[in-house]
Amino acid sequence: MRVLFFGDVMGRTGRDALLGALPGLTAEISPDFIVVNGENAAGGFGLTQDIANSLFAAGVDCITTGNHAWDQRSLLTEIDKEPRILRPLNSPPGTPGKGANVYRSKTGRTLLVMNPMGRLFMDALDDPFQAVERELAKHRLGATVDGILIDIHAEASSEKMALAHYVDGRASLVVGTHTHIPTADAQILPGGTAYQTDAGMCGDYDSVIGVKKEISVHRFVRKLPGERMVPAEGPATVAGVYLETDPKSGLATTILPIRRGGRLMATGPFNANA
Repeated sequence: MRVLFFGDVMGRTGRDALLGALPGLTAEISPDFIVVNGENAAGGFGLTQDIANSLFAAGVDCITTGNHAWDQRSLLTEIDKEPRILRPLNSPPGTPGKGANVYRSKTGRTLLVMNPMGRLFMDALDDPFQAVERELAKHRLGATVDGILIDIHAEASSEKMALAHYVDGRASLVVGTHTHIPTADAQILPGGTAYQTDAGMCGDYDSVIGVKKEISVHRFVRKLPGERMVPAEGPATVAGVYLETDPKSGLATTILPIRRGGRLMATGPFNANA
């Protein structure tokens, strides 16, 4: 199975860059499934159904979120009707929506997608490790599902790495989101699970993690409230990872970082200069 995963979509410039890149990447790679983290897609804060629909229309199969999932309050009532949008898996009981779901790929294969959220330096949700364990007890890689993808939305790289090692051999891919910076550690762990600490963001990197740099610098230098945090609007880089899995085991055979457009050096399957 070929899977594309894209990190946090930051505002309109990130959305436009991703929507512009998807047709070429789809023609180049022929992915079976596309996952996008969309928790910053609505002006940097949350996700709306209209924005989600534009991503689905472009070929996205599943949208994950994180700590900004509920910034757009409309999603509270809409998410129960849209199984293609996931909220944090380890949310308290009674939270609307789902944190994990099994989807069918374009080629008929099944993919379990989970969206746990870390607890270090984040909102104190339930234990993400046990939340993931409960899902893994229901679905076995290479048996009941063809692939398992985990988007761990977390601040601490140590927490993301620990989760990856915890599930090594039981998931196809563990990929981090939230910090908006693509890491240089794409690898396949000893048990066969692909891993990258952070996929990076789809947004303008002439910024402070996607926010207009003047606003963020002012807050750090003056230690005073300033303008509302808004996404930078320059040329955006589309950042994510490409995964290939073994058709029998569901374990990873290939993981490659993807970066296209904007300021960052281009990389990824298969034409890094496209």
